[in-house]
Amino acid sequence: MGTLPIVSFVIAIDGPSGSGKSSVSRAVATHFGIGYLDTGAMYRAVTVWCVRTGVDLDDSAAVAQAAREVPLGLGADPAAPTVELDGDDVAAEIRTGAVSALVSRVATNLEVRGILQEAQRGLIEAIGEDWGGVVAEGRDITTVVAPDADVRILLTASEEARLARRSRELHGDADAAALAATRDQVVRRDRDDATVSEFTRAADGVVALDTSDLDFAASVAAVIAIVEAERQ
Repeated sequence: MGTLPIVSFVIAIDGPSGSGKSSVSRAVATHFGIGYLDTGAMYRAVTVWCVRTGVDLDDSAAVAQAAREVPLGLGADPAAPTVELDGDDVAAEIRTGAVSALVSRVATNLEVRGILQEAQRGLIEAIGEDWGGVVAEGRDITTVVAPDADVRILLTASEEARLARRSRELHGDADAAALAATRDQVVRRDRDDATVSEFTRAADGVVALDTSDLDFAASVAAVIAIVEAERQ
């Protein structure tokens, strides 16, 4: 296990769907023995909460109120991150195709984004204090939520590579049928989310890493190398 001899060391990782940011972020957090925050899970959990409580996703004010009141619990252990709604484990439910089809309607609500971004800043601080550091990943962590993070990385990959990865993850294959079934969850979601967040180009001070031709282990090693270089 690596060590980060700095209290509350923050690593911010952004990227589009299928860039590998979630799995890589968890592995990097495990390597350094620090906490993990999946901010995308928060938008997905709010989506599930709205569906469960009958909130109309087209009613932006009602969705924002739901985001303020959602009884959300997140576990920061990168080896077993948990997501709970009112004590109910929803880690699997938030990853279903049904939720993926709806989550952009919540994530593009600017009031919701402001509410959750503020919550994310608090979580980064709290997790950092508990774990000595945190890897926070999402769409706008490097630019909006934690622009002062110690290390900021944008993971990118070609559309072809991202579709293939997500297709294997969801369908166990990357044949034509699986790719077609996955396209909406990757391309459409990225297009929708890009209307409120820039996560395809690295901002000043953010290190870009293209993982198109890297396997998982190489992607993790590359991020660890960036973190180590930035710590010098």
